[in-house]
Amino acid sequence: MSSPASPDRSQGISLITATAIVIANMIGTGIFTSLGFQVGDLPSGFVIVALWAVGGICAFCGALAYGELAAAMPRSGGEYHFLSRAFHPCVGFIAGWLSATVGFAAPIALAAMALGKYFGGITTSVPPLAVSMTVVILVTLVHTRGINVGAKFQNTATWLKVALILVFIATGWMIGEVQPVSFLPKQGDWKLITSPPFAISLVFVMYSYAGWNAATYIVDEVRQPQRNVPLAVAIGTFFVSLLYIALNSIFLRVAPMSELAGKVDVGHVAADHIFGTTGGSIMSGLICLGLVSSISAMTWVGPRVTMVLGQDIRLLAPFAKRTANGVPLRALLAQLAIVIVLLLTASFEKVLGYVQFSIQLCSFLTVFGLIRLRQTHPDMPRPVRCWGYPVTPLLFLGISMWMMAYQMKEHPSESLAGLFTILAGLVIWKISPKQADPEKY
Repeated sequence: MSSPASPDRSQGISLITATAIVIANMIGTGIFTSLGFQVGDLPSGFVIVALWAVGGICAFCGALAYGELAAAMPRSGGEYHFLSRAFHPCVGFIAGWLSATVGFAAPIALAAMALGKYFGGITTSVPPLAVSMTVVILVTLVHTRGINVGAKFQNTATWLKVALILVFIATGWMIGEVQPVSFLPKQGDWKLITSPPFAISLVFVMYSYAGWNAATYIVDEVRQPQRNVPLAVAIGTFFVSLLYIALNSIFLRVAPMSELAGKVDVGHVAADHIFGTTGGSIMSGLICLGLVSSISAMTWVGPRVTMVLGQDIRLLAPFAKRTANGVPLRALLAQLAIVIVLLLTASFEKVLGYVQFSIQLCSFLTVFGLIRLRQTHPDMPRPVRCWGYPVTPLLFLGISMWMMAYQMKEHPSESLAGLFTILAGLVIWKISPKQADPEKY
């Protein structure tokens, strides 16, 4: 069958908006929640900073690899498109299936849960679940208005969030009461870095960095995608890595580890120590606004993957339909339904463990696919090449494999749930007739 018409990129989003989408996808739930799950087992300022630095290096290496793939094969869909070309359409479909079902819906649910928790720091009169549900529904409604409205909303929310973090870092450095924490290595730190808790904590860290590949899911909507998509993922990832290391240093500098341990709302705890109780409540409100940016970015990106799946898989064809203003409305509403189910039925940690294993596995295969394509298609046009090849992709693969092995060992039920979702995708692939050849794109 004929393939869908080529997208008109002349009216697409700019490099600034594409970078904003990457930053907004990355700076979300994880940075304001995950430190509380790390300091209990890793009570060292140096080790915590090293942990976030390792995560940043891993994400940046992955971004470099994805940049080459996006420039060589410019089509929306992210891992779905890349893995279909590097291995087999079935492998790509499974990655796309994960993105369409939980890859974006679960992080949206996590961000909404965190937003509800932080909103509780402002007032306890509204149940957190009601706050979470209201926000995801309103943000979805915004994105039904079209790309231009979504882009304006996204840019405003993202740069407001960045400004918030920069203010938080500056004030924490200048006026916060200093805790007795050292960021220089001390005896026993190397043992902590090579311990299972470090690898498990890296799961939370990599969840915080998740989203560095966001621009590759919406290639069809980006102007000059072969130039702007690689730049967006590289610039966005590098910038966020610096922010994460600085922000976690401030959290540890102003708040005792004993108060941070086990807490989801670590940003509120730190803000209390910087600004006092009233200032902490105001900061929690600003963090809520920042989380809206993350929810918005993932609400924009996720349905585009489902839409591309619908172009190629007849069973999912209804999700390929777009409105007059270019919105894949059915895919958008399907994602909203999954988010609501997750909000009603799952806890924060279980959702995180479930989705992160699957996300990391898809990224692992995609970066490995870059190496494979270098061997099988050496003459493929590559307007952008992965800097530091083959060291940077191998570094990403090594860190990812180490992390996934420990996650499977320590959290087998959540990891197996992710594998079960993969199996369900394989079944759907087998029973569904195909309507287009992904190799054409």
